[in-house]
Amino acid sequence: MQKNNTPTSFRLYKKQRLCSPTAIEALFARGADCRGALSFPLRAVWRPDAARRSDAPLAFVIVVPKRRLRHAVDRVAMRRRIREAYRLHQHAFPMPQGVRMDVGFVYVADRLTTYAAVERAMLRLLENIAASAATAQP
Repeated sequence: MQKNNTPTSFRLYKKQRLCSPTAIEALFARGADCRGALSFPLRAVWRPDAARRSDAPLAFVIVVPKRRLRHAVDRVAMRRRIREAYRLHQHAFPMPQGVRMDVGFVYVADRLTTYAAVERAMLRLLENIAASAATAQP
């Protein structure tokens, strides 16, 4: 049985992943339609993308630079923590109907960070993205 405002599924689907190199380049290009916010240890960059074929309201990519965390084990651990925080809180701030956004989450800390810190940062960033989407409604 579903409670009020409780999603039926916390799954992440393939259509929610931003995989296109062209879309990722456009996301990180310094364009007028790109927005960003920093909430340590994460930085988010987002832009509306009405041309995307996927029907998911948000498509995301996670970037953990090798320059920040030298060991692959640490990069994978942070990627998993960021993905888990997004997966659990993606329904907390729903996107307006018809709005499609591409989002990039970039890890900016130099050391491993606890899941609690990543979760707090993710909540603040998702709130910023939802507020931005509400003002950019078609």
